[in-house]
Amino acid sequence: MLRKKKKKKKLRFKFKKFTVFVLLLDLLCIGVLVLIHTDKFMNFFITTAMTTKSHAYLARTLYDEDTINRILARNYVEETDEDINLDDISINGEDMFTKKYSSKYERELFKKDPGNDVYKIIRLEEKSFKGYVIGVYDPRDVELAVSSRLGVMGESVNTMVKNNNALVGINGGGFRDVDGWGNGSFPHGNIIEDGKLVWENNRGSGELIGFTKDHKLFLTSETPQQAIADGMMDAVEFGPNLIVNGKPLTVHGDGGWGIAPRTVIGQRKDGVVIMLSIEGRLPGYSIGATMNDLITILKRYKVYNAANLDGGASATMSVEGELFNRPSAGGEYGGRTVSNAWIVTNKLNKPAKAPVKNY
Repeated sequence: MLRKKKKKKKLRFKFKKFTVFVLLLDLLCIGVLVLIHTDKFMNFFITTAMTTKSHAYLARTLYDEDTINRILARNYVEETDEDINLDDISINGEDMFTKKYSSKYERELFKKDPGNDVYKIIRLEEKSFKGYVIGVYDPRDVELAVSSRLGVMGESVNTMVKNNNALVGINGGGFRDVDGWGNGSFPHGNIIEDGKLVWENNRGSGELIGFTKDHKLFLTSETPQQAIADGMMDAVEFGPNLIVNGKPLTVHGDGGWGIAPRTVIGQRKDGVVIMLSIEGRLPGYSIGATMNDLITILKRYKVYNAANLDGGASATMSVEGELFNRPSAGGEYGGRTVSNAWIVTNKLNKPAKAPVKNY
């Protein structure tokens, strides 16, 4: 009789535990359902998933097309409609190191690392993301590198840095990336290298981003042929343009670009080139940046013209032929293979001691 009572108590106890578990599971499911239908979550999730292209199915798993289109319609960017004025850029040379700095960020940028007169790497530690600012003091040291097997296979930024005896590199324009398996072989948009159109693809949706013979960052919607006639030497196609003539684009919501790893190239009025490499899609470490986040950082360093480059898993940074950032994919083999990269080559043979990565 005593054994039967004990068994009944155990059964009741197990039943209570199971009931509590079911109730908690129900509450969790209700909480998730409430969460995924809040505006804040829908804005974040839909724009982030849709901007990756290869992961757009995640948004369509949770939401219908009408909901997706409604969210995207209120998250967009308005680029400035004025043409870039290259006359505003005046390359100052050594004067930049002796002037009075307007902020702690400018002072940080121009405080050279010992033994390095070519570039400065500054660590970013923001609330929701981490990354790097790269300042290149002389724009003559910046050029475009293109995969040696373009049309067949891309190369990692590391490889392009090594092949060109460069010091630093970041990824450049986009490429065909069906279901996230693209290997960098087929660039998205046109590519100009050394004043020649080396890849023609007029189906790209961005603008040309590159440097002229005078080493000024040129952002234009011209055809590649006209851009070359106007002095473009190296260029890739992507976007959007973040700042033109000191005026940032207008971002509605999160701009429709979500939160992601990012790569940016820009130039100050004194000619100094600023590159951003933002890490993301790494929960617990770095989520990624919005378009507004990028503009905030660029304004800190007084960037006058800037454009967004390919991001996501392609956001890669190399220093001295070694992977320097933490990409969201492919880090174990040196980063994804991409079509092209902006590299720093030290043409003038100035001292350039590689930084120690201690973070």
